[in-house]
Amino acid sequence: MTQSIINSTIKPFKATAFHNGAFVDVTEQDLLGKWSVVFFYPADFTFVCPTELGDMADHYEQLQAMGVEVYSVSTDTHFTHKAWHASSDTIGKINYPMIGDPTGTITRNFGVMIEEDGLALRGTFVMNPEGEIKVAEIHDLGIGRSASELVRKIQAAQYVATHDGEVCPAKWQPGEETLAPSIDLVGKI
Repeated sequence: MTQSIINSTIKPFKATAFHNGAFVDVTEQDLLGKWSVVFFYPADFTFVCPTELGDMADHYEQLQAMGVEVYSVSTDTHFTHKAWHASSDTIGKINYPMIGDPTGTITRNFGVMIEEDGLALRGTFVMNPEGEIKVAEIHDLGIGRSASELVRKIQAAQYVATHDGEVCPAKWQPGEETLAPSIDLVGKI
């Protein structure tokens, strides 16, 4: 039986990212103190990956306004990330750190490594400011993700974190009614 990654704390790592035209060191400590998204994808210079990373770039300003930092991760190097950023209009609009994980340490820490290929599954993880994983979503390689749905999930996670005793129902949007679980609700929904 496998233990759930939900509510576990991010494991230590050290990596190099391509960010804002420079190579920067990133560790698990950089993810603490704010909400963070770690967004795994299989490889640079591929097909579904640029659509996902571009979609995330389109939502990055909104996520930043919500106090969320985004980190994309693949098993490519930070040098490959720089080359892809320079050669693709879609990837060129990315302003969030693109972490290189050629050793697979981070990818394995999150349980998304495809060992026989040395690539990551499409994994999305949302951490609270304490570094606890609150959202985990893993897709097969052919299934792209939606940044707008990720934004909604983060809004729900942030709401629940600040409203003790309340939970967000399916398709909840900010401003909509939440639920307060109690015995009185059993069988009433």
